[in-house]
Amino acid sequence: MIARIYPSDSSGSVVSQASKSSMQRAVAAALLSNGLSVLSNVSDSADSLSALKMAECLGASVERTGDKVNIRGGLDPVCRELNCGESGLGVRLFSAIASLCDKEITISGSGSVMKRPMAMIEKSLKELGAEADSARGFLPIKIKGPIHGGKLKIDGSFSSQFISGLLFALPLLEEDSILLIDSLKSKPYIDLTISVLESFGISIDKHDYREIYIRGRQVYKPACYRVEEDWSGISFLAILGAISGRISVKGLSLNSVQSDKVIVDVLRKAGAVVETVKNELIIAPGKLLKPFEFDISDCPDLAPPLTALAAYCNGKSVLRGTSRLAGKESNRSETLKLEFARLGVNIDIQNDSMEIFGKSRVGSGEVDSHDDHRIAMALAIAAVKAEGPVTINNAEAINKSYPGFFNDMVKLGIKVELFN
Repeated sequence: MIARIYPSDSSGSVVSQASKSSMQRAVAAALLSNGLSVLSNVSDSADSLSALKMAECLGASVERTGDKVNIRGGLDPVCRELNCGESGLGVRLFSAIASLCDKEITISGSGSVMKRPMAMIEKSLKELGAEADSARGFLPIKIKGPIHGGKLKIDGSFSSQFISGLLFALPLLEEDSILLIDSLKSKPYIDLTISVLESFGISIDKHDYREIYIRGRQVYKPACYRVEEDWSGISFLAILGAISGRISVKGLSLNSVQSDKVIVDVLRKAGAVVETVKNELIIAPGKLLKPFEFDISDCPDLAPPLTALAAYCNGKSVLRGTSRLAGKESNRSETLKLEFARLGVNIDIQNDSMEIFGKSRVGSGEVDSHDDHRIAMALAIAAVKAEGPVTINNAEAINKSYPGFFNDMVKLGIKVELFN
């Protein structure tokens, strides 16, 4: 799909979409609960749909009714291969869950996830007593459990997602477990995992993110769970409002533990007008957008939208902690540098930072998503005040996390043309 975005003034309001991060975690918890769980405010993203299919393969019964999904749990694999689609979180969550089973299960995927490193999964599962064999540190990976409890040292500097997976699996073991974590990044995502687990009756004892104690012999309890709104998606709309015109996003949780909620603070720092009223976020341009500095170590998904913001802040903005971006759907630092250069925005990449040199208006032209959903959305947001139309190739990448993104842009007054 090709998307063409025309310079426009934004206005109006939209309702926030559901979070695929919250959705996938809730699906995993419902799978492990013996009984009927009902998920509401569900996500239709490609990653969320992949999670539902994997849960079915592992024994759950899944039924969609309106904006709800009924999941009757029970871990009892009915197929030997799980397909995570392009979801890095999906493979890391469900590989840990698959390791509870005494049948060999192969986990594979498609697209960019096949190039993302999975060696930590293989190493950790072997230390816990499972058989695990990957394709030289990449998917597909064959897993045969069951794992046992105990102490496990794990490196959290690259990703917290597999740690989240272990937090789902380890409570079901006979033995207690302790995770000793070094240099954990994305701490708020561990908080999100623990929050979901608590909703399904599981208790986790966390000590300053360096040591997590997991009591064994716990039992998941079926729950009625409302999937949280997606602050990652909201961040793009918030920056749209800061660049193009006053908008509001309704129906969100201002008390969420999602790390990307910090977008509110960054926008205020950059000079945008931000208001929060009950469950509504209101954003408008300020008198002048100012360059800013921000560390994305705990919220790497904010790098693309913040690059779009920095493009309109006159002067040099700096994003730190960017070495983590290499292992995403694309090498995001390099991709952002390449594609924003086509719009006349210069980006310098240092060891662990990006320097973005913004100006009052970016150029027009043709760009590419590199099959990365967040790159596609960042380019679309940057286009709303460009000198002319911006054409985005491979724009269907948005379906991974935010299928309704372009529809919401249109609702907010942006002229968008889509071509097959």
